[in-house]
Amino acid sequence: MTTSPGAPTTPRRDKAQLGLAALLAVVGAYTFYDATTLRVGFGDPVGPRLFPYVIGAGTFLLAVLLVVATLRGDVPEAEAGEDIDLSQPADWRTVLTLVGVLAFTVLTVSFLGWAVSGAILFAGSAWALGSRTVVRDVLVGAVLSVTSWYFFHEVLGVALSPGILDGVL
Repeated sequence: MTTSPGAPTTPRRDKAQLGLAALLAVVGAYTFYDATTLRVGFGDPVGPRLFPYVIGAGTFLLAVLLVVATLRGDVPEAEAGEDIDLSQPADWRTVLTLVGVLAFTVLTVSFLGWAVSGAILFAGSAWALGSRTVVRDVLVGAVLSVTSWYFFHEVLGVALSPGILDGVL
């Protein structure tokens, strides 16, 4: 369909921007509501509600401004260094594979432990993003997950689940 040069054009509406605005509105409204449930001590004139009120209201305001900008037809500009085409659809297969790998990690980390689940998370994510060197990815994932397990355990004093490697780590 062609339009004449003087004909008004309807602005392009980015559904992803509207979805983000809806998410921002929900988060902002919930943050604002949650601030009303905080208990205020009798000796604190400001109380713990001030910052959640400000953050909730600010987030909700940003959602409203994003809706207005989107309905006006504003589209985000690609960064100068980006090498992607924003007009192309998302690669849902990759996204769903990454979600599956993450869900697997969440469901198995208490049983398998962080060292094993972290290695699977790294190798699975690398595979989903196009790597086909499985052995290298598993080895790098194992080194990263065991190193991070020891860092959390020894340096930070946070006990991550050793899982099936209990007694080995």
